[in-house]
Amino acid sequence: MKSDIQIAKEAKLIKINTIAESLGIPADDVYNYGPYMAKIPLRLIDEEKIAQHNLILVTAITPTKAGIGKTTVSVGLVQALNHIGKNAIAALREPSLGPCFGLKGGAAGGGYSQVLPMENINLHFTGDFHAITSAHNMITALLDNYIYQNRNNGIGLRQVTWKRVLDVNDRNLRNVVTGLGNRVDGVPGQSGFDITPASEIMAIMCLANDVDDLRRRVGNILLGYTYEGEPFTVNDLGVTGAITVLLKDALQPNLVQTTENNPAFVHGGPFANIAHGCNSVLATKMALTYADYVVTEAGFGADLGAEKFFDIKCRKAGLQPKLTVIVATAQSLKLHGGVPETDIKQENLDGLRRGFENLDKHVANMKKFGQQVVVTFNRYACDTDAEIALVKEHCREIGVGFAMNSVFADGGKGGEELAHLVVDTIASHPSESLQLMYADDDSIKTKIEKVAKTIYGAASVVYSPAAKRMMAQIDQLGMSRFPVCIAKTQYSFSADPKALNVLEGFEMTVREVVINAGAEMIVAIMGDIMRMPGLPKDPQARRIDYINGEVEGLS
Repeated sequence: MKSDIQIAKEAKLIKINTIAESLGIPADDVYNYGPYMAKIPLRLIDEEKIAQHNLILVTAITPTKAGIGKTTVSVGLVQALNHIGKNAIAALREPSLGPCFGLKGGAAGGGYSQVLPMENINLHFTGDFHAITSAHNMITALLDNYIYQNRNNGIGLRQVTWKRVLDVNDRNLRNVVTGLGNRVDGVPGQSGFDITPASEIMAIMCLANDVDDLRRRVGNILLGYTYEGEPFTVNDLGVTGAITVLLKDALQPNLVQTTENNPAFVHGGPFANIAHGCNSVLATKMALTYADYVVTEAGFGADLGAEKFFDIKCRKAGLQPKLTVIVATAQSLKLHGGVPETDIKQENLDGLRRGFENLDKHVANMKKFGQQVVVTFNRYACDTDAEIALVKEHCREIGVGFAMNSVFADGGKGGEELAHLVVDTIASHPSESLQLMYADDDSIKTKIEKVAKTIYGAASVVYSPAAKRMMAQIDQLGMSRFPVCIAKTQYSFSADPKALNVLEGFEMTVREVVINAGAEMIVAIMGDIMRMPGLPKDPQARRIDYINGEVEGLS
């Protein structure tokens, strides 16, 4: 089969103005970024229409290192829904340059279920990530200047909690010392870099309701503490307006198209292992304004992305998904069934059966949120009919809908079985009112432990001294009503990436707690997870090139 980028190049794109017109968006409201990408103004969002339409979440079982094809299935389902005569739009996250040039490759889907133009979307796109990176680091520069200018008058900061970001995987930047050199080169201090998807600015952009809400949230960002122990924010720095100016264009959702010329809003890009992992509220609402069915995804497995989608995004935005689709692959099931990673492409029915425990845990978790659940088997070329039949029978036994899909190889046509299942399930058994995992007025400790024990299956949670101090600080600041965003490995229910399948009686450790006062969430960091990833031994960058005027090697 052809590579993703070959398929993308051969696809016949329609001008983005035509795509917009098909939705009923006037040409004057299309802000073009070339012929095939555009931003759409926020004023077109219609809150009344949102409640009338169907929001579908696509999530997954615990993935392999190569992923599980969640974006591919999301795009393929949109194409399939349009195939069977429904009006459907995708609402997805933007790719990060980190994994694009690192381990996983791009995040624009795959095969014949991609969002296009994939090389633009996977690289600089409309500049949203650059705007977020610039805004974050502009705050850092202005804060450093404030400290430098006030270094001798006693009104500086006792503690700085704001770091820097960069949209590349660079382990050497996790911890750095700044301000070295001569006296005029700054005040020496310890800092570090997170990857841009982990920036609080990214979370703010994804959760803001409009420009005014963006400004309010940016102003509330906690940068550190004064010598008197008082919180110091961007408002205190006096630069809220300047940062809002840097972000005003990035806040508008991006309109692109699928390989079958169906509309897709691609906007925002936090990772679900280190951030909340959902595309922007504004893009989701824009899609719900113009489509009867909107398919969105949440990053990594359902224990991370789906939990945060419900407990953070839906809680804040008032969204009510009608259905959750869980993506499963034979390779991931076999991996969790104890089959060595080198052998997961070979048929192994016993290993597949053992891996059902992982699938069942995710299904049960989604039902705890009041979700109606269906499972889709994302077919790879190495999968056998016997494996598919076994998964189908298991889903029948546990009472959840099942559909095989081959959207990677066949596009929308390969997802028609899934599309019919989704439409019929929503028509007959839509999800009930969303049941959140914890209440706003629960303590931070209670919120963390409800997620860790109920969703992950942990027996207990312990806290480092630093985490305990920060939780006490949260209470003093009156921010304990914020939802929690747990940062942990995506490869396990636990904080140990090597602990596969479903575990019992394990302990989880909260290493650090970070206040995102602007994004209005509390990040609890567990295990050895890093908010600045490193590059693998053989990064994808080794295969990316520009040959005869065309980009090659993106996947």
